[in-house]
Amino acid sequence: MSIEVGSKLQGKVTGITNFGAFVELPEGLTGLVHISEVADNYVKDINDHLKVGDMVEVKVINVEKDGKIGLSIKKAKDRPERTERPERRESRGNSGRPRQGRTNDNRAPRENFETKMARFLKDSEDRLSSLKRNTESKRGGRGARRG
Repeated sequence: MSIEVGSKLQGKVTGITNFGAFVELPEGLTGLVHISEVADNYVKDINDHLKVGDMVEVKVINVEKDGKIGLSIKKAKDRPERTERPERRESRGNSGRPRQGRTNDNRAPRENFETKMARFLKDSEDRLSSLKRNTESKRGGRGARRG
């Protein structure tokens, strides 16, 4: 039985590093489970999830020409196929029309990009002109009197 991409196998953890875990597969081959392939959530320390000697089910995700075998524990778990997320709908009030104004938690409505950008540019110009006005008079630039 050769090891093929996509096959699920049982293996024994033989070594743990800061970047993953080495798993001994049938036929005496060894593969690496990268730390990003250990669990669905973020794994800061692999030792919280695996120990040397643990038996794990792994899925072969790649086999390189030089013999390196890439494995995944999280992809080996059976779970239902994920469906496309439905598009988000606007929240509607009792009238059936999209709500306008404030949201349920009394925050201001979201601004669009153009409004934010216009406000940013205005604030930026105001600050820049104020800065120029204050520094030029101190440096003696543009017609300031020299002592």
